[in-house]
Amino acid sequence: MRRIYTGLRGRLVITITLIAVSASALVAGIGYELVKTRVISRAEQVAVNDVRDTLEGIKVPIDAVWLGERPPTDTEIGGLQKSLRRPNGMVVVRYKDRVAPYADYTYPDGNFGMGDVPADLVAGADHRMAIKRQRINGRMWLIIGTPVWRIEPIHTAQPTGMTVFVFTPLSDEEQLLNDLRQPLAAAGVAMLFIALTVALLSARSVLLPVRRLGSAARALGAGHLDTRLPVHGQDELAELTATFNDTAAALERSVSELRALEAMSRRFVADVSHELRTPLTAMTAVTDMLSEEADRLPEEPAAAVRLVLREIGRLRTLVEQLIEASRFDSGTATLHLDTVNVADAICDCLEVRGWLDRVRVNVPQGLAFCLDPRRFDVILANLVGNALRHGEPPVVVTARSTPNGLEVKVRDHGKGIPPSDLPHVFNRFYKAGARGDGSGLGLSIARANAHLHGGTISVRTQDPGTLFTVWLPPA
Repeated sequence: MRRIYTGLRGRLVITITLIAVSASALVAGIGYELVKTRVISRAEQVAVNDVRDTLEGIKVPIDAVWLGERPPTDTEIGGLQKSLRRPNGMVVVRYKDRVAPYADYTYPDGNFGMGDVPADLVAGADHRMAIKRQRINGRMWLIIGTPVWRIEPIHTAQPTGMTVFVFTPLSDEEQLLNDLRQPLAAAGVAMLFIALTVALLSARSVLLPVRRLGSAARALGAGHLDTRLPVHGQDELAELTATFNDTAAALERSVSELRALEAMSRRFVADVSHELRTPLTAMTAVTDMLSEEADRLPEEPAAAVRLVLREIGRLRTLVEQLIEASRFDSGTATLHLDTVNVADAICDCLEVRGWLDRVRVNVPQGLAFCLDPRRFDVILANLVGNALRHGEPPVVVTARSTPNGLEVKVRDHGKGIPPSDLPHVFNRFYKAGARGDGSGLGLSIARANAHLHGGTISVRTQDPGTLFTVWLPPA
């Protein structure tokens, strides 16, 4: 079964939906990143400004010579941490005596210490302010590292040896962004449904004319040549519909002309065939007399008479076959079914034509079947006559009853029909290899009679010879 997405409707719906979802996802992603950047940048800027303002407002006593003389006291560190600490934040202080480089003091705050400060931030905060975001214990923190300076009376900045690392939580900003994701996700789902709805409606509006064209094309194929479609709008589909209507009209005209010509041809063949029957009847009466006198005539007139007799016989056969073919073309051929003994019907057909001593018959006695005796005689006569004219003996006719009907086989043991001619042997006026003196209508008429019974005739080569198989279904 064809999957739904392989059709034009499925591909159109999927394409429109993907475009809409991709566009909405892109817009939502860009918007989220812009908001995220703005929120984080604003939080960083506020935190940096608070730290800078706090440090500038701290008054370090001039007589407290920290660098190289003594480390800061816990009270001083505590005051510094308290002044820098933000709500829910932490401040870690590091004092490094540059005169005595081995004196390195760390003043943690709560559970935070220098181990929580990234190494690159520690290196960058020795000489200038540095910031970095770091996730610690599942929470996002903004860490600001900066050295602490003191201003001398001559307004020169002097290092104190202290570096502070201010931990500012970004939980509120994270919560804000998380809260923003939910409406964005909801908007994405809503956009998906909207896109599907629009895609389905668009696909229906686009494919409805296509389906109508498909139905109209199938109607044309079924023989309804008057099929036309209304043209709506001026778009490409409207142009296609108009083109279809023009093509259908042209096809209807062409088929009507062909049907008229075919009908004229059939009438002409039927009329000519019937008109030829009258002179042929008179000529046949004369041939009986000529055939009796041919043996008493001189050699050359006798040969001419025999040639005329032979050609009159061929002409009579051709006229009868043309009349029979015209009945099939006009649809007037009918069946007159009767239950017959198949073996007797085959022997009668061969005996009437003088073929009984030239054909071997293998048919079980008592085999009865319901068929049209006259048309069965035509089928058998054409197949056996074809085998006798173009094949070589022995010619064998077999028949048997099967669960599906009656099967009759006619086989000769000649050279066989060339493989290139096999697909065409049942065509009218076709002669395999342009051989023989037949009209090329016999096998076509035989097949038409088999089809009238609802059966078939098939042919295949044998080694040696050719085998024709007739199958007739039960009545």
